[in-house]
Amino acid sequence: MVKESGNGNSVIGSETSHKCSLSCLGPLTFHPHAVGDLIRLSQGCRLAERSGAAFKNGLVFSSRLVKIQERIRLRVEKDSFNWHGALRVGFTTVPPSARSLPLPLMAIPNLTDTQGHWAAPVHESLCKAGSELEFWVSAGGIVYATGNNSEEHKLLTGVDLSQPLWAMIDIYGQTRSIFLLGSEKRDLFRTRRSCPAPERLTSPDVDSHYSLTSDVSSLSGSSDECVDEGEGSGCVVCMDKQARMTLPCGHQCLCNQCASRVFQQFGTCPLCRHKIRAPSEEGRCVSGLL
Repeated sequence: MVKESGNGNSVIGSETSHKCSLSCLGPLTFHPHAVGDLIRLSQGCRLAERSGAAFKNGLVFSSRLVKIQERIRLRVEKDSFNWHGALRVGFTTVPPSARSLPLPLMAIPNLTDTQGHWAAPVHESLCKAGSELEFWVSAGGIVYATGNNSEEHKLLTGVDLSQPLWAMIDIYGQTRSIFLLGSEKRDLFRTRRSCPAPERLTSPDVDSHYSLTSDVSSLSGSSDECVDEGEGSGCVVCMDKQARMTLPCGHQCLCNQCASRVFQQFGTCPLCRHKIRAPSEEGRCVSGLL
């Protein structure tokens, strides 16, 4: 499915995600185009940083739909004490690809005053640099948050669960950057999780300072800017070339050049860590124990 983004670029499958197993919720990243004016995305659209001296223009959204009771986990990377207030989190029924740019300045009140948006501030004590927190919407339409091994905090009520929901985060005030760690949904008999995030691919067989991402980027001339995820979109390693290699787990996330390097040095899918044996000539990899 091809959709038109607010800046005129085509977004291919940006709001759908592959599930590698029944217990997988699919990859979870920030939407690559529906971002505030001061936001820069990197590390596969999992790191979001607000630049400049302003306290606003920091809106980001999830790249896919989120489920009821799906706990979205993130880490505060940087903070600043020049402002009052910090992170705001919530949910929306408006698809990120349907939004026109530039986005509103703030989630509260610019978005919460319009239909289909719910957001609330997270206490500053939970938003210090290095803090990890998670938030979710309950089956009763209540948004909760917890962090720093604290008890659950009830943030707001009244979320409309009759329509699909996307996560909405405002990197506001003291919060300067966040990293999306993933998500999990605890059912009665199992816990489902999003695909692991390939933060920085490193191998125990090479020097600890060696990074596959940076090595491939230097060869291909790519940057650390994020690209659209999804089948047939950008390679999650070099962030530059089109992902054409389909792995046995079903993820189509590597270009031909990076697939060879990942096979030789890691032997696993960079998204779900499923073991792979070797790339085939038809553009698929075969599975097997190494």
